[in-house]
Amino acid sequence: MPDTPLLAIAIGLLYLGSMACIYRILLTYRTAQGALAWIVGLLALPYITVPLFLVFGRSRFGGYVKARRMGDQSLTDFLNRFERQATSLSSPDQKQFDKELQVLCRLGRQPFTEGNRCSLLQDGEATFEALIGAMEKATSYILLEFYIVRSDKIGQRIKTLLEHKLAEGVQVWFLYDEVGSVGLPRSYLKELSKAGAQVASFGDGNIRRRRLQINFRNHRKLLICDGKTGFVGGINLGDEYLGTVIDEEPWRDTHCRIEGPAVTGLQLAWLEDWNWASDEFPELDWAPQNNLFGDERVLILPTGPADTWETCTLFFLNCINNAQSRIWIASPYFVPDFQIVNALQLAALRGVDVRIMIPEKSDSRLVRLAAYSYLVQANQAGIGIYRYQPGFMHQKVVLVDEHYAAVGTANLDNRSMRLNFEIISINTSEAFVANVEAMLTEDLSHCRKMTEQDYHNRSILFRLTCRAVRLLAPLL
Repeated sequence: MPDTPLLAIAIGLLYLGSMACIYRILLTYRTAQGALAWIVGLLALPYITVPLFLVFGRSRFGGYVKARRMGDQSLTDFLNRFERQATSLSSPDQKQFDKELQVLCRLGRQPFTEGNRCSLLQDGEATFEALIGAMEKATSYILLEFYIVRSDKIGQRIKTLLEHKLAEGVQVWFLYDEVGSVGLPRSYLKELSKAGAQVASFGDGNIRRRRLQINFRNHRKLLICDGKTGFVGGINLGDEYLGTVIDEEPWRDTHCRIEGPAVTGLQLAWLEDWNWASDEFPELDWAPQNNLFGDERVLILPTGPADTWETCTLFFLNCINNAQSRIWIASPYFVPDFQIVNALQLAALRGVDVRIMIPEKSDSRLVRLAAYSYLVQANQAGIGIYRYQPGFMHQKVVLVDEHYAAVGTANLDNRSMRLNFEIISINTSEAFVANVEAMLTEDLSHCRKMTEQDYHNRSILFRLTCRAVRLLAPLL
């Protein structure tokens, strides 16, 4: 039998640790529901919940916050320089509209810039050809940052191209997320490093500062070439986006190519992530863009768990609350919290055309089940939920009235709102907005609109399962 005094000491230490976790929760919690769930677990089952809390329970990425503060002056200098070169978004006939968008500038610590040209890339083939074309033309440096990198056909094609560019004297910085890219062979990274690329993982480079915060992921997908051409959107580096993977449905996704001053905003977000991962500030091109590529106004909005505010949540709430005629949102993961649900209901009740497009076929059974639980609330308020039929829809797109459209990496779920580092490009150009509208209209034509009956006509066991899974929303 275990020694009784030692067992008592162990139990005492366990409950002391539980109290320390509760103390931290009470000081830092963001939602009462999540805080109560953790507290009940810590009191009832501390031997299970304490280890889980240490890994999954933190609401802010403390290590990243500290790193940001340590390098704050350098980053502030870059931001100040960027703001000085940017054109202000203000016009007397759009005061109210400007206020709506200037809030986003404050959230992201970046300005809108004019003189950009943006192109929608509506599938994997078009996106990869554009990415590869831009890298082939790079003469100075290439910055990559992807949540998922695979060593499949497209992954090998990218690696071979990067090795060729390195041989030409082009510098390459390659940042990946170690959780999303868990299947990436070490040989892939070693070969890139051997060819001269600077390679870093978002987590492994700072284990000491990370402090078990493995629940935070870098979900961004970025490519920047020479500081002049950038890409952002939902597409990772993998064959699934080409529809060539055996036994997998084709993926429907959207990316965006940006040329012009807004690329500096992408570069700033990349720089902050790279500095966290490697403690380095690479010498990059920060010169003002003298050549205007187009007439589009663009804001780059980085979001993440190191922000002062819940930037991603506030972005969606700002879009929904300010929509006058319509708000269409495409998201592969639809597990919103009560704030987003209430805002969507209010928008629909005041006559806004609210449409949420989600996939019929999902890579997460739990997320698919949870989405059913929102049907009754949505239909009663007039919110349209549409399930995309041909394959897995993975795009993250928002369309607000005729005013602006956003393409990025953020989903309508707790992970994007509070745990992941995401990035969104927001465009006010009439032409770009019209292109997004046409794209989403085409996608909606391949959707099935869901009704309350899709939920009520299922078995009681199915409905109970959906409601039970919804309780896990903060973890999905």
